[in-house]
Amino acid sequence: MKKQYVTYPKAIDYLKQMEKEHPDFVHLQSIGATWENRPIMLVTLSLDVEKADEKPALLYTGTIHAREWIGIELALKIVEHVVENHQVDPKLKKALAQNALYLVPCLNPDGFEYSRRHFSFWRKNRRKNEDGTHGVDLNRNFSEGFKKGVSMSSNIYSGPEPFSEPETRAIRDFVLSHKNICVALDYHSQGNVFFPCHKFNHEPEWEGTDANILCANMNREIHKVTGRKYGINRGKPPANLIAGSGREYYYSLGILSTVVEVGTRNIPDYLVNMSQSIDENIPAVLYALSEAINYSEQAPKRVDNFEIQHIGAREASISWTHSAQDEVFFEIYRSDRPKEPCCDENLIAVTRKCEFFDRQLKTGMRYHYNIRAVHRKTEVKSPFAPELMLKTLLADDEFSRVLFPAKNNVGYLGQFTLEKNREHFGNNSLFVGVNVHRGVCYGVIKFDLAKLPDNAKIRSARFRLYPMNRVNAKVESFGEWTVSILDPHSFTDIQDFNQVHQAKKLQTLGQAIPSEQLTQGIWSQWDMNIVERRKLKDAIKSGELLFRIEGPRKLPTGEDSQMMQFDIGYGRFGSGIHYRPHIELMYSVPSKTAELAPFEINTIAPEGVEKNQLRCGFSKSGEFVYGQMEFRPQDLPPPDRTVITEAYVVLQNNNSLDTHKDIRFTIELADIADTNYESVKSRDKHEFIGYEVSNHQLQKTSSHSFMFDSIGRKDLEEFYERKEPYHLIIRPTSSSVYKDGTVDWHSLDSDSVCKLVIKYIDKRKHALDTPTNFAASLDNNRVKLTWKNPTHPDFVGSFVVRNRFHPPKSPVDGVKLYAGKDEYTYDVYGNPSIPKYYAVFSYDDVPNYSKPAQVEFSTSAAKPIKYEEYVDEGEQEDMTGLGDNKKGDEQVASN
Repeated sequence: MKKQYVTYPKAIDYLKQMEKEHPDFVHLQSIGATWENRPIMLVTLSLDVEKADEKPALLYTGTIHAREWIGIELALKIVEHVVENHQVDPKLKKALAQNALYLVPCLNPDGFEYSRRHFSFWRKNRRKNEDGTHGVDLNRNFSEGFKKGVSMSSNIYSGPEPFSEPETRAIRDFVLSHKNICVALDYHSQGNVFFPCHKFNHEPEWEGTDANILCANMNREIHKVTGRKYGINRGKPPANLIAGSGREYYYSLGILSTVVEVGTRNIPDYLVNMSQSIDENIPAVLYALSEAINYSEQAPKRVDNFEIQHIGAREASISWTHSAQDEVFFEIYRSDRPKEPCCDENLIAVTRKCEFFDRQLKTGMRYHYNIRAVHRKTEVKSPFAPELMLKTLLADDEFSRVLFPAKNNVGYLGQFTLEKNREHFGNNSLFVGVNVHRGVCYGVIKFDLAKLPDNAKIRSARFRLYPMNRVNAKVESFGEWTVSILDPHSFTDIQDFNQVHQAKKLQTLGQAIPSEQLTQGIWSQWDMNIVERRKLKDAIKSGELLFRIEGPRKLPTGEDSQMMQFDIGYGRFGSGIHYRPHIELMYSVPSKTAELAPFEINTIAPEGVEKNQLRCGFSKSGEFVYGQMEFRPQDLPPPDRTVITEAYVVLQNNNSLDTHKDIRFTIELADIADTNYESVKSRDKHEFIGYEVSNHQLQKTSSHSFMFDSIGRKDLEEFYERKEPYHLIIRPTSSSVYKDGTVDWHSLDSDSVCKLVIKYIDKRKHALDTPTNFAASLDNNRVKLTWKNPTHPDFVGSFVVRNRFHPPKSPVDGVKLYAGKDEYTYDVYGNPSIPKYYAVFSYDDVPNYSKPAQVEFSTSAAKPIKYEEYVDEGEQEDMTGLGDNKKGDEQVASN
């Protein structure tokens, strides 16, 4: 197998040959020597390569770990691809004209040759240590976050001091002497995941959006080639970041950097797996090269004050500022999932303005917005502003919940860990798949549905899991992960492996996720179709919903693991409420019906008013004769809880006009001062009701329904809130003169008299008061947040959110920290040394969210923020049962 892979001497020979054949395009140099005196080679690719150091640059480093051969193989294939295609590919040619590409194919030549010749899985360099062992982990030997190693024999021994190794000193010196480097990619194996840069502060950074989008767009290029999706493990700060890595060192110098972990093993089958990894990553690296200029001094400044201004049920508005507005325009991107690419497919606006109104959104939907400035003349783009997140309000008749499992109802069951399985619940991640030590492993989750109404009409349902580690998925493109609904009557104990293994499966959710698309660090989600929602409806009646998450059950010969780890929010690796498995539900309830008889009806003609009779048409002189109906709402809930879902007027005619002329009859909701002819004639018209009915239709049928549209239904609700009656006017229209004829719509004492039918649901329409006395303080080096809840029988809880960049204006405008009835919480994962903003909202059972109370926090001061008006958010959350969560949401272990 190893024979197909290149040796280090052959790699150098190839690069020398490329330089010889393309001296204006390829430049090769040694940037240092190893312990065993091998040269550390760096190749530069750029149009007019002599001026490469004057251009923005991408730094590529590979095989810093000896056994991770993808780095050197990919680098050489990139050189081959670029040499062969830079004159024919216009995008590549432009990228190389604007930028330079620095490649260090192998940063650990001694270790690589040792791995190739002697011990395949050797990781470190070949330093001779004092205790007689060999090697330092070069990716622990940089200065940023350096921790001195204790055991020299350890695979991750960091060395006696930062930059003690000639390899790390060589790349350090090169980077320090090349201030034009803007982006750095460090290629490793294994995992099929991006690990973007961090600053060890457990907080989002201004460049965090840039890092996620750079990786997402590289991911898009990968997916085009092989259909594979890499994870992006950034967004919740790690509990144990790598100490002394090159990635963090480059980032400390202002370079946007990421580690790219490729494949599922260090030295894979060359013809199939390695060639796939190479082919999918070449366009990804070249995309990153094209972005280097956008993070250089030539780029416009980042957009400032990117904030939400308004949120409605189907629309939202956002605004921003820019210091050079006259020189730039703005690109706005929108997606409905986190960590999505920003590309032509989701570019929704290009504008010169500093505001954008987004229409035609879906109700109760979460959206992610990204923005960058583009220079009008050079077309160089700015870095991205921190991402905005919002959720549209619910429709008038919708409710929503986010359901979380109780601590003892979420865990994993191992075939060979029967004595330990009960300890897994609420204390460990979900390990799902198959492993030689654990056997077949299932994730089990039970949701309590008791608080959902039995008559709920499910509009949408989405189950979400957070994959936190796929390193133990060791077989490339092998196995699928699925979620099944189990019959709760087919077993009694969710913590018993055999019972869960044998349980009856009612339904499998959606499509299985193949291993190559199960992405670490990106939420996996299953949107339930109509059949699955019916199963959910049945589960509501039983009060519980049981999921079994499963992966492959058998391993190929010679393999020991195909396992995915999912976060449950609890235990050693749990990251709090923000990363728990959950179901997002949106539902309505059946409408009730009120049939209103008219309080009074009148026929209003120039000659006078005829009470208790409803007719309309034309007088003998050809003037209008109006029919007037008054209804008074009754048997409805209080106005602030009445949502009208449907309304219509039913009229029945006794006759029609004796004519072939095109005469039609229409109904209006109107304000009238009095029931006299002049008052009705000069009425204030609110809304036309339904479509007009023609005289021809009156001849064919005697019963007619006039439907209120959405605006008309709103008018009915507003009249009800003001305790005003509903006045409806029916009148004729005609394209030509007609005289002396009326249509009889029945008298008040007739069984066929008109009626107003109102269908409605009982739903709170307005948010509660904002929590008061919101304050932030330091308590044992943690930020403590306190507030006073409103006193109201409809109060369900308060919701706390953190945003580093601006005051949160909606419950999803940042990181969720707490939801419940308490009046305090702690920001466990936030860094108290970094200024930030907090907001607290009250919410009811819809939920409607109040306007926020906001506070700006820093270690020197915590001061309240004056509230600015905006439309408050209709976030889908079930906040019940979460009062014990005093933690934040961000924590993960990183490789």
